[in-house]
Amino acid sequence: MSRATAAFIADGARILRAGGLVAFPTETVYGLGADATQGAAVAKVYAAKGRPSFNPLIVHVADVDWIGDIALPDERFHALARAFWPGPLTFVLRRRSDTKVTELVSAGLDTIAVRAPAHDLARALLHAVERPLAAPSANRSGSVSPTRAEHVIASLGDKVDMVLDGGPCRVGLESTVLDLSGLTAAILRPGPVSAQQIGAVIGPVNMSDASDPSAPRSPGQLASHYAPGLPMRLDAAHAQPGEALLAFGPAPPGAALNLSPGGNLIEAAANLFAMLRALDDKARYAAIAVMPVPEAGIGIAINDRLRRAAAPRG
Repeated sequence: MSRATAAFIADGARILRAGGLVAFPTETVYGLGADATQGAAVAKVYAAKGRPSFNPLIVHVADVDWIGDIALPDERFHALARAFWPGPLTFVLRRRSDTKVTELVSAGLDTIAVRAPAHDLARALLHAVERPLAAPSANRSGSVSPTRAEHVIASLGDKVDMVLDGGPCRVGLESTVLDLSGLTAAILRPGPVSAQQIGAVIGPVNMSDASDPSAPRSPGQLASHYAPGLPMRLDAAHAQPGEALLAFGPAPPGAALNLSPGGNLIEAAANLFAMLRALDDKARYAAIAVMPVPEAGIGIAINDRLRRAAAPRG
């Protein structure tokens, strides 16, 4: 694990250009980066994560002007990028047929997911590499996303060549994914940027409900995802014997951890994955019970992650 100095960023860029893997922080979660133009490097990402090959990856860029070499953006994209980039909004766009980005990132689709992270270290690394980076969350596929460098090491160990430590992630929840590949904009994965915020820029936005979890169009659409090792029970009022209670707001006695004692959804989002990891302890608990979280604002995204974490495991 390496602190984020200019020298370590330069070392990370050399590793990436040589086809290696570097984990780095974004404002959302830590990403497992590979040079998106090298098929062999991107294949290492799938192998390190144990990720299904049909699950596409997000390509990270430093600036809007990188997109023209990768995808076919329209005016909706440019309007939203002006409003929200760099930031936690991923776009699914039509893929350029002549892009140098490997088809592996698209998992056989004619679309590509792109975003510009709002984290100084991530942006410095992208500028140092001078290439787009395929960077899903830096954890085993389907498990709890990492919001600290130590989470990456605990999940991936020596499968990553370098971990750049930029401290805890500010947002702590994956980006909103917005599909602009068709005539109607649709949110494929809820996240920090809400449908209301997007709609204020480009007009009405659909919430996708037709995703086939066996062939997702974006990351985060698998039915079981973001899951700890222990089973989870949602909408719990209290813990049953053997359960750890993850609370929200005023909590009953004995709650193991509280996402936000004051009921702040932003605080809850930032704490979600770190607290799920902390409670995922088979030596202490048999299961995790989670109190209800309001289905409003970023709470929609929190509940999306919780439902997927609690879904039946295949």
